[in-house]
Amino acid sequence: MKLLKSPHISPFGGLNFVLEEFDRLNVGNLLSQELPALPKQTYYSWRDLFYSFWSVLLCGGSCAEDLAENFKLSLSKNPLLKVPSPDRVLDRMKQLANSSQIYTTPRGEREHEFCHNDLLNMLNIKLLKRMPSFNKKAVTLDYDNTLIFTNKEDANMTYKKQFGYAPGVGIVGNKVVYIENRNGNSAAQNLQEMTLSRMFRLLGDEGVTVDKFRADGASYQLKTLLTIRENTQKFYVRANLSEAVTSVIGTIENWTKIQTDQQEFFRGEIEYTPFKNQAKRDKCTHLLQPYRLVVTKVKRADGQLNFFTQEAYNYHCIITNDYEMTLDQIVMFYNQRGAIERQFDVLKNDFSWKNMPFSKISQNTVFLIFTAICRNLYDHIILTFTTKFKQLTPRDRLKKFIFRFICLPAKWIKKARQWQLRIYGQVAFKT
Repeated sequence: MKLLKSPHISPFGGLNFVLEEFDRLNVGNLLSQELPALPKQTYYSWRDLFYSFWSVLLCGGSCAEDLAENFKLSLSKNPLLKVPSPDRVLDRMKQLANSSQIYTTPRGEREHEFCHNDLLNMLNIKLLKRMPSFNKKAVTLDYDNTLIFTNKEDANMTYKKQFGYAPGVGIVGNKVVYIENRNGNSAAQNLQEMTLSRMFRLLGDEGVTVDKFRADGASYQLKTLLTIRENTQKFYVRANLSEAVTSVIGTIENWTKIQTDQQEFFRGEIEYTPFKNQAKRDKCTHLLQPYRLVVTKVKRADGQLNFFTQEAYNYHCIITNDYEMTLDQIVMFYNQRGAIERQFDVLKNDFSWKNMPFSKISQNTVFLIFTAICRNLYDHIILTFTTKFKQLTPRDRLKKFIFRFICLPAKWIKKARQWQLRIYGQVAFKT
């Protein structure tokens, strides 16, 4: 085989169209406006820093160090941005970190370390508002916590018996709207009302109205429900089985039988006022009100009876203030929040949540938010480019997008004092 030298051709030509779309959204200007001012002698702007960092993720890299090791030659010849070193990118991220806060629960002695960064979460929301696919009116907001296992210096033991963090995440559709990091020893239900209050406040400040809210059983607490009720129109929360809940289930008389190919189950409802005893202790009974408890029961295979209902069934309960939907509609609508687990999978595997670069929770929170912003931008990119490039679909994961669009041989040529992009190969792209 005879080898011939040739001018450098970038294997990531499709990235140029992505960067151009970023500029069309004025992402660079928004970064300059919202982030702290850099010294006048600074060579790299916020646009250069984060366009370069996001380029690593969008080209298949996993960490900022790829800027020097794997993508330096390909990105350094690009006239659309100046590429900094990995150390410069990471140092600027550190400067955006807020100190973590230590909290304790009223009846507990364990310290809970939370890290919230209002500046970056606000930046994320403002960027979302510039995307045509994000409608800020009457959104459906999902909230959940996930575990990120890591052996960082300050990471605590999670309930899975591994060290890590447990960030709380607010998601609207496919887009992350809020992130608050917490150390691994803090369960999802600990002080959740504080996290939700901060999230609702930031969304409200930017004119995002929450119509419907969905969450799992970690939100089934008196203070948390009161916070949710105050900031949303309708909510749907999984009710944990307790003595009070199972006792009221036993009083349901009208059950609707539902038969599917896989199993038989029953569905019923009853009006229920939760947390009466706790409200008496906290002296806030005037805040209580009845809700709709929607119950689905499935026969137990082992035939064991429930002590309170005297039935051999497993129960799944949803508490809501929605009296308009039918029982089946409420259950189907609530079950749609299962898609949030797919978003966590995308964030961890496609956008490097599993590869945090720093040793402190406050700095890693900055990393989590900026990688989530990149995920939001990718969602906009894939929806926009699907209409122009026939080989893409809106549900494509990042790996397929890289293979089908980013990996496009191209070369920048300066001609008549203008930079022109020369693409090699047959490309079905409509400009």
